[in-house]
Amino acid sequence: MKIMTVVGTRPEFVQTSPVSKAIRRQHTEILVHTGQHYDDKMSNVFFEELNLPVPELNLGVGSGSHGQQTGQILAKIEEAMLATQPDWVVVFGDTNSTVAGAMAAAKLGIPIAHIEAGLRSYDRAMPEEINRVITDHISTILFAPTQVAVDNLAKEGITQNVQLIGDVRIDLILGLVERARQRQPALLKQIGLEDGQDGQDRQGFAVTTIHRASNTDDPERLRAIIESLNRMDLAVVLPMHPRLIKMVEAVGLKFADHVHTIEPVGLLDMVALLDACKIVVTDSGGLQKEAYMLRRPTVTVRNTTEWTETVFSGWNRLCEPDWEHFSAAINEARGPVPAEHPDFYGKLGVSERIVAALATFNR
Repeated sequence: MKIMTVVGTRPEFVQTSPVSKAIRRQHTEILVHTGQHYDDKMSNVFFEELNLPVPELNLGVGSGSHGQQTGQILAKIEEAMLATQPDWVVVFGDTNSTVAGAMAAAKLGIPIAHIEAGLRSYDRAMPEEINRVITDHISTILFAPTQVAVDNLAKEGITQNVQLIGDVRIDLILGLVERARQRQPALLKQIGLEDGQDGQDRQGFAVTTIHRASNTDDPERLRAIIESLNRMDLAVVLPMHPRLIKMVEAVGLKFADHVHTIEPVGLLDMVALLDACKIVVTDSGGLQKEAYMLRRPTVTVRNTTEWTETVFSGWNRLCEPDWEHFSAAINEARGPVPAEHPDFYGKLGVSERIVAALATFNR
């Protein structure tokens, strides 16, 4: 088979790594990088660390409004599909790259495989929610990571060609832990987590990522998040997304000494930090799941999440950014971890099962 894989953001680079390897063992892959994440620390580092092949095509769309970005990807990727005539187009998750790749394929009559199908936050104010819903309703085969995702699709009348396949990250994240632990001592020393001079708890720090537009682009909400991080009695490691850097400077916010702001990190360093930390504070969908896989209690600074199973199992909690709600969630996360850790995301070998399903699919 000839399979076109469409990626454009950090989560997609992570997800495509094991899938791409499985595809290339038996089939031809055309890897397309849309350029949605183009910063070297948000893009190239993942290709290097994960040994991803150099993309056959880089559309170079860069930043822009949702409409501009989606429209540019749609126009450019349609040309690529017409030129290469793939048997399948594979998309991941819920980004602008996802929905543009799926729409282009649907209009050309090319079968679409949606990996990570069926996720729902039920918050239509999130652009990602719109992308998920559209992509699911035009996909040919839907690979759902969890039973919750399968149930979500059924509520919308999508029951044909839905497969409960597990989550492709399980093939990658757990396998990186030993390598990541070798990096921990030097990484933590570089960040400054050894001296203990700022009076914060060194026995456990919080890994924090804040990048979602609903948090960064609302000055009052962003101010509340930064003030809450500054009031924590726990050291914080905060890899700074380019959007966060821009908005922190625009609003004129400052971080306390115990908040260690660092450049964006690759997957291996993120796994090293997750493995070493006490809790996670984030608004990232992917990091919620990675934290769960590595058994780290999480506070999600959002009203909703697409990974609802992490919440009802007790490993994750949603919160508003104001100190009252934030501190309560932090204290809960720092308490005893839940006694059970359900196997929500399946067994190893998800990527191989996906490729086998594409090869045997009866159109």
